[in-house]
Amino acid sequence: MKFSNLSNFFLLLLPLLILISCTEDSITQKEQTARVKFKMIDGPGDYEEVNIDIQDVLINWTNDDEGWESIGDVETGIYDLLTLTGGEYALLADEQIPPGYLSQVRILLGENNTVKVDGEVFDLDTPSAQQSGLKILVNTDIVSGVLYNFTFDWDVESSVVKAGNSGKYNLKPVIRVTSEAQSGAISGVVSPSDVMCLVTASNGVDEISTYTNEEGVFLLQGVPEGIYTVTIEPDADSGYGAVQVENVEVNLGSTTDLGTIELQ
Repeated sequence: MKFSNLSNFFLLLLPLLILISCTEDSITQKEQTARVKFKMIDGPGDYEEVNIDIQDVLINWTNDDEGWESIGDVETGIYDLLTLTGGEYALLADEQIPPGYLSQVRILLGENNTVKVDGEVFDLDTPSAQQSGLKILVNTDIVSGVLYNFTFDWDVESSVVKAGNSGKYNLKPVIRVTSEAQSGAISGVVSPSDVMCLVTASNGVDEISTYTNEEGVFLLQGVPEGIYTVTIEPDADSGYGAVQVENVEVNLGSTTDLGTIELQ
């Protein structure tokens, strides 16, 4: 009977252990990634509608045609490019990706691409785009903890081409991509590492906090550019006092490394 009760105890404990493990893995993964947003805008064109069927956004860390992978959860659907002007945009994806040198991005189109002219809707012929997607060079260094905005700016006037007097229209996409780092990050190591610490960066307006991991490492992510005071607050029962690091400069697209901070 005792064995049965012990077995039941471990059966009840197992889901909790799995949850803790998954949570720790999730935190570790987030600390090793950057946040990227892919937006789509357009300049005005001499049409009533230009509807583009977005099926996926792919990324590639190499300079060849191997290694393409989906960015993740993409807002697929048909977008009228002519509505994406005057500050309006379509957010195609908002994902976490690993750091590294991002070489290329590809927009994969579906078959439902159309243009509306004088009240009449015409199919846009896009055979090459449907087969392999629209390859765009981005050539951007991705740094952990930083938020990046990638904007796909369509040139409708150059992208939609009338095929002579046939009454048909072809889609030959002309897209300019811009990338902008929207934040920086702050990293460091607290010693001794076996003391859990709350780490907070503040500039009087923005305040970003995180905890050290079991190695004493911390990474403050998505920190706006500016000068910060970083405060390290050890667990109250540790016997250590709080430590402050003044005048920590954060720049867009980079991580400010504070090195090892000794508790006292």
